[in-house]
Amino acid sequence: MTSTSPDKTLRKFRRERALGRYLLNPAVQGLSRLGVRTALATELETVGRKSGQARRVPVSAQFDNDGAWVICQHGTRSGWGRNIAGNPNVRMRQGNQWRAGVAAFRPDDDVVARGRKFGRLGARMVKALETTPVSVRIDFTD
Repeated sequence: MTSTSPDKTLRKFRRERALGRYLLNPAVQGLSRLGVRTALATELETVGRKSGQARRVPVSAQFDNDGAWVICQHGTRSGWGRNIAGNPNVRMRQGNQWRAGVAAFRPDDDVVARGRKFGRLGARMVKALETTPVSVRIDFTD
């Protein structure tokens, strides 16, 4: 958690949301549609809490045999964080395969240590973009 004021955190969140929504997310999704995969991001599909429609967002994930770990950099303030709170059933792209799973927030997990496991670049990106980060565990059900 950061030691900044609530106003400063909200301003940072709004900047980061705009950057992701209008620049980074469309770029990653466009590359994905072309079949170009990056080690820095995969796609997470949630169900829109209001629309009920599938919503995809690029995320960095650490995969293991049973699922994946993701850091929700803005916690339940983010759109996909709110979608998970409303419906934890998700799908995640692992390579070229979509995996079904159930997502759960893990506030007891050390998000700073988790961020370090994403490598030096990943940890710096998490630190630079976070406002109220929380770890999310996705357990695969397929």
